[in-house]
Amino acid sequence: MGREFIGLFEEWAESYDDSVLGKDPQYAAVFLHYDKILDEVAKYSTGNVLEFGIGTGNLTKKLVGKGHQVAGVEPSEAMRKIAVSKIPELPVYEGDFLTFPNMDNSIDTIVSTYAFHHLTDEEKDEAIAKFFKVLTKRGKVVFADTMFESSIAKENIIEEANKKGFADLIEDLNREYYSSIGTMQELFEKNQFHVTFKKMNEFVWLVIAEK
Repeated sequence: MGREFIGLFEEWAESYDDSVLGKDPQYAAVFLHYDKILDEVAKYSTGNVLEFGIGTGNLTKKLVGKGHQVAGVEPSEAMRKIAVSKIPELPVYEGDFLTFPNMDNSIDTIVSTYAFHHLTDEEKDEAIAKFFKVLTKRGKVVFADTMFESSIAKENIIEEANKKGFADLIEDLNREYYSSIGTMQELFEKNQFHVTFKKMNEFVWLVIAEK
């Protein structure tokens, strides 16, 4: 359920905000238009918000700034500490996409950025089923994450990264569980969501899934 990556999160916490600013050339394309991507997720969010994988709280700050009541779920202690230092009033829970506090069907929007790929497709299916139960009658899921139009598209990205000598990026692309658009659509529709996709950069897609 993504817990195998906690060690990476702990190591990355202090430098994460530098990474999203494009200071690491290997990940510059992954985080291209980062602020705009967060703005898009915030724009489509309504009501009470549950955020998974809050990281250092960058999206959270935007949601709180728009007046949303936000609860955060994050497995990394180091990430949680940084997020709370930015937003002291934020309720943050230790957990993940599959293990989180009971929200009593009070959540209007579930959000996440750059995190859902830590789950296998089977775990994504399980998580999406949980989302449907947690959300209010007209609730929605708004995610931004790396995914690919096809396996060929992913292979092409890896080939380009290899030409540039981006060994860390290649390792990441081969290690994590990046889904195809088709698989994501199938999983959300299987769990009774209507889902749409919008490409935000070469890697990241905005996903809006409504009950």
